[in-house]
Amino acid sequence: MLCSDLSRLNYIVLQEGFMRIFFLDQSGKPGGAELCLIDIAKPYRDNTLVGLFADGPFKDLLQQNHIPVEVLATQVIQVRKESSLLQGLKSLGQLAPLITKVVKIAREYDLIYANTQKALVVGALASFFSRRPLVYHLHDILSTEHFSQTNLRIAVNLVNRFASLVIANSQASKTAFIQAGGRPDIIEVVYNGFEPKNYQTDESDINKLQQQLGLQGKFVVGHFSRLAPWKGQHILIDALAKCPSEVTAILVGDALFGEQDYVQQLHEQVTELGLENRVKFLGFRSDIPQLMAACDLVAHTSISAEPFGRVIVEAMLCAKPVVAAKAGGVMELVEHGLNGFLVTPGEPQELAQIIITCLQETEITATIANNARTTASRRFDVAIINQQIAQLLSGRL
Repeated sequence: MLCSDLSRLNYIVLQEGFMRIFFLDQSGKPGGAELCLIDIAKPYRDNTLVGLFADGPFKDLLQQNHIPVEVLATQVIQVRKESSLLQGLKSLGQLAPLITKVVKIAREYDLIYANTQKALVVGALASFFSRRPLVYHLHDILSTEHFSQTNLRIAVNLVNRFASLVIANSQASKTAFIQAGGRPDIIEVVYNGFEPKNYQTDESDINKLQQQLGLQGKFVVGHFSRLAPWKGQHILIDALAKCPSEVTAILVGDALFGEQDYVQQLHEQVTELGLENRVKFLGFRSDIPQLMAACDLVAHTSISAEPFGRVIVEAMLCAKPVVAAKAGGVMELVEHGLNGFLVTPGEPQELAQIIITCLQETEITATIANNARTTASRRFDVAIINQQIAQLLSGRL
């Protein structure tokens, strides 16, 4: 834990409404954790810096939002969630220059805010050497289903030893952290925040988009996620084969982290099932609210427990019905039959039945979609979420 003089220093800084935060993130590509970081960093952008461990489009997004950013590493860190102890030890030499750089920069800020697991490793050591408090934003379910035993043990031990505060993105993430041996006295739950006005769309724009994509006259099921086995796009394709011919799917996203083999498998699955005219691979897109508005239903099909489920809230804000896999943080977002639908993970037949229900029961589905937008606007407004984070920082540091 922090020594008392650091605690007093940060109390003064927070009381004066002036906090300098050094954010750390491992990715050059914008995923859910990175989009969350943008929203958190915005209120502090005059007194903050985001340090990235890789270059890429995430840096561009930060710059577009006028958030200072610097790429701190010149090569990719070769450690993944499933890495072994030997692989982790081999990376230490690679991390040393990065840690040295982070320590130097951290001394110019009031706290280090680690937004990912690799950022936690670097941030924890930098916190020790720079004598700056560490905040860890937990966007993962820390279990052996997602991480190697080695990485899991390292993450929990680093948090327990060096973090003053852990912000979990769901009760599911918090529970898994504690079950893995994490300290319950330093962790709090704050859901991801969203700007509701960003999900308001123009009807004429949606009609044009439907024309461009050949979706008019179709019942469109949208899937918005990177293409990866655990995200379960193959489950949706199997379900689609069990639905009437007017049901079409759009897959928005592409492979990351060397998962191109899975993309090939999806294309082969579509061909084998004769769905070439009913499945559209759209790749990465920036017009997510517009694409969601062009859908009749948004499907979430993860076969492993999701820590939060950002795409679910985004669909809700677009007033679209959501069918989601019943596990992890998703169950904190969706109440079956009230503001969405829940299905057993990995069950295409069950998913197909919900799709058909939404196709046929339009009035009930519309009511559920409106309930979803009301719920999401109230629970996940970014202004409220950022206020919760500010209060936690002021109360804990």
